[in-house]
Amino acid sequence: QVQLVESGGGLVQAGGSLRLSCAASGRTFSRYAMGWFRQAPGKEREFVAAISASGDNTDHADSVKGRFKISRDNAKNTVHLQMNSLKPEDTAVYYCAAKFTITPMYRLPTSAEYDYWGQGTQVTVSS
Repeated sequence: QVQLVESGGGLVQAGGSLRLSCAASGRTFSRYAMGWFRQAPGKEREFVAAISASGDNTDHADSVKGRFKISRDNAKNTVHLQMNSLKPEDTAVYYCAAKFTITPMYRLPTSAEYDYWGQGTQVTVSS
C-alpha cells in the first residue's frame, strides 16, 4: 500500500514557474514508477510525465516538453514536477500516481496502468 500526497500547487501568472512535489509513504518507493497527470474542468485526465523506478528514464507529454521536468529522490520518497513557462492552458488539478514494477519501465501514459493515486493539487495559471 502506498499513500501519495501532492503539494506545491497554487496561482501563478503566465510565464511563471511552480514546483510540484509528491510525498509517498512506505519503504518500497524505489520499486514504483511514478507519473503526473492533470485534469482540467470538463476534460479527461491527461498524461503529463512519468519516471522509471530508478529515475534513470523519463517521459513527457508533447504539450509540456521543454517546459516541465519530472524528477525523483528515492532517499526521500518524493517525486517532483518542475513547471516553467506556464500557460493558462496548464490550469488543472495535478495528480501524482504510482505503479509497482520490477522493470525499468517508464512509458506509462495511461491512467489505468497506475496502482495508486494522490488527491491532487490545483494549479491555476492566469493570463
